Amino acid sequence: MALALLALPAAGAPPAAPPNIVLLVADDWGYSDIGSFGSEIRTPNIDALAAHGVRFANFHVAGSCAPTRAMLQTGVSSHRAGLGNMPETIPPEHIGKPGYDTVLNHHVVTLAEVLHRAGYRTYLTGKWHLGKASDGLPTARGYDHAYSLADAGADNFEQKPLAGLYDKADWTEDGRPATLPTPFYSSTFIVDTMLRYIDAGRGSGKPFFASVNFLANHIPVQAPDAYIARYAHAYDGGWRALRVARQARAIAMGLVPPETRAAVMRSTADWNRLSPDQRHAAARAMAAYGGMAEAADHEIGRLIDHLKATGAYDNTIFVFLSDNGPEPTDPRGRLLNRLVLGMLRDFTPDHQGERGTLTAIGPSWASAAAAPLAGYKFSAGEGGLRVPLIVSWPGNPAMRSGTIVGGFTHVTDIAPTLLALAGVPAQTGHFAGRAVEPMVGFSLADMLLGRRTNVHGDTPLGYELSGNAALFRGDYKLVKNLPPLGDGRWQLFDITHDPGETHDLSTEQPDRFIGMRRDYDAFARRDQVLPMPAGYTADQQISDNALRYWLPRLLPAVLGVAAAAFAVGVVLWRRRRRAAIKAR
Repeated sequence: MALALLALPAAGAPPAAPPNIVLLVADDWGYSDIGSFGSEIRTPNIDALAAHGVRFANFHVAGSCAPTRAMLQTGVSSHRAGLGNMPETIPPEHIGKPGYDTVLNHHVVTLAEVLHRAGYRTYLTGKWHLGKASDGLPTARGYDHAYSLADAGADNFEQKPLAGLYDKADWTEDGRPATLPTPFYSSTFIVDTMLRYIDAGRGSGKPFFASVNFLANHIPVQAPDAYIARYAHAYDGGWRALRVARQARAIAMGLVPPETRAAVMRSTADWNRLSPDQRHAAARAMAAYGGMAEAADHEIGRLIDHLKATGAYDNTIFVFLSDNGPEPTDPRGRLLNRLVLGMLRDFTPDHQGERGTLTAIGPSWASAAAAPLAGYKFSAGEGGLRVPLIVSWPGNPAMRSGTIVGGFTHVTDIAPTLLALAGVPAQTGHFAGRAVEPMVGFSLADMLLGRRTNVHGDTPLGYELSGNAALFRGDYKLVKNLPPLGDGRWQLFDITHDPGETHDLSTEQPDRFIGMRRDYDAFARRDQVLPMPAGYTADQQISDNALRYWLPRLLPAVLGVAAAAFAVGVVLWRRRRRAAIKAR
């Protein structure tokens, strides 16, 4: 059974019990946002998993949340799973086209469905973001129980939506609308609910699969006051100093090579040109970010402690990852947003991160959070796609505890890896009597054992989201970013030795460049990738889609106010006219 896959039992020994699985998904954390990847943020519980497990230094996801979550849940590429783009960022021209369902389609099978069929209890708490209809919620996709948020994000202290994008915070439990308790803090509640599910099913004797999906650190960045206070002066030196410090620690840890250089992004402001008040406000936003991450780590520690107390810890596989790089978008950056959202949320600089606020770190801090990489969320740069991955199985002596592997890995590898470790056959194109999209990822079991340093070899892997695209092959990456993050030109980098993407090899290695362009074109044809409309940016599309969503809802109210104002105007005009006639 499961343990036998990593360490063969002695002759005649009884089969090992199937392992439990805990999947810990952070939201919008950068490559160096945890201590064991170079951060100053206190993450002792995640770091303990790293000490008892394996860190993957060259692990890649999609540039935004829902496409990553689709691949994580299925082991299938995002376009073929229906998430060629998200509802929030898709241009109208693409809606309904093949691969652009904006929800997890029914051509794919989730990891939960496969594990459930193999006898696992399956639970999900927190962010889902893969569908809102009844047939698209977690309990319709293999989970026994789920308390989930269907939206991209929501308030962390109250049942309020992400201001400007949704009219409600769409939380459900087991497919039914749910009301959050009071008091409430998202990270605490997500773990509390998962512990309730695990404990309720313990008597069954079945192993469990627990998918724990934090809202931390998605906008709005919010944390309990005590956590924010711990970082009160941690970021007074600014984003450039933070980026340099994190890069040095990542190099010292062996996560990136010593020769790693980091490009300064055009979107990074000059800290020294900010006024004292601006620097203070920026440092406070990042303090809230650090506090939110530490609060999530604390809740992970509570979950781990509970599993230790109940005897489940040793035979539990833990996987920690972020769904994409750090978020550069700041809703306060647009005048209209400041005017509208300012009526709904507190923008006071000294209140950032508290209840009732809408806090974001913006592109300059996001670039530092991704250090030493270039780019961030939405981009196809390494800062948007390369994130921390930790896999730990504390009670399995065959795991190479405390080690780092540098071979290229991808989010589609997680599902086949967990199935291999659990001793459950992966589906290869058929499931429950129907044809489905086969998993395309590779099992990482041999990398966990130290038998191999790379499982992808020279196999090309294509990626596209919102016009930003990449093709990975061996040590190399072909990449294109549309404006304003790039110039729309293809570039070639050796991301094993140059993870900062500072030295374009396209002219030095023309044969490789042309061959990888052909590989990308083949991927784009197979996955039916569509070209983006002229001038498209994800940031602008979010605003346009929000306006398109709200306009029909606000129009009746606006017309009503206009009609009332017109009626009042008519009455006043008639009164003045009568008064003028009498005065004659």
